[in-house]
Amino acid sequence: MCSKAGCAASARFTMTYVHREATVVVGPLATRAEPGALDLCDAHAERMTAPQGWTLLRLDAGDEAPERSRDDLLAIADAVREAARPRRERTNPAAVPAATGGRGHLRVIPESGE
Repeated sequence: MCSKAGCAASARFTMTYVHREATVVVGPLATRAEPGALDLCDAHAERMTAPQGWTLLRLDAGDEAPERSRDDLLAIADAVREAARPRRERTNPAAVPAATGGRGHLRVIPESGE
């Protein structure tokens, strides 16, 4: 999604600043989040201007979607599988203390000496 407030359009470009060279770069949509980078839709990327005294560099985004690596796809599949599992299966059974006669998060602790 576009980073501009109130814009619900899909992002196609990423804008970054190169402070050392006083340059604003609007280029293809980044494949990962970077600090200080803004993802922009076509309209906002086209209207982007650089601060006075800075250079605006536009890189062609092309028509191709960003390529996903096999590791990215496997990570997404694992996350979907994990979210689909019932909540009880997601917890580590070794980390949960055994409860006697309990339900949910409550448990009954037998009195000592009985």
